[in-house]
Amino acid sequence: MVSWLLGEAGSEGARRALAEAAHILTSELTLVECDRALIRARTSLNLGAAEIEKRRALLESRARHWTLMAIGPAVIDRARRPFPVEPIRTLDALHMASALGAKEAFDDLVMLSFDHRVRAAARAVGLGVLPRGDPSVIS
Repeated sequence: MVSWLLGEAGSEGARRALAEAAHILTSELTLVECDRALIRARTSLNLGAAEIEKRRALLESRARHWTLMAIGPAVIDRARRPFPVEPIRTLDALHMASALGAKEAFDDLVMLSFDHRVRAAARAVGLGVLPRGDPSVIS
């Protein structure tokens, strides 16, 4: 989501996936990460206050239509245990744990990520991944 919000190079697949999704389910953590990315972007990307507010407004308007999952005890417990593909960073483990919880209710759940470790872990537990193909992934 951060890639989409900041309009980073290669994020077209994420924009397309979000636009085409019938339903978007994400962790509350996503909103925290996006807001933190906007705070960092103010200094690291030299984005002005008006541009930051424009992107924050975009996030808020889109997020109103998303289903947000709480980070509760079950998610934390699952994130503390190994995944089929390791290493997984802490915040990614929370996203993976959330996805595994949601997978029980949504058979066709697909994970949106550019991180090669998250994509590999998602595939290993039977989740599809977006964007399709081999996007330029982060390490």
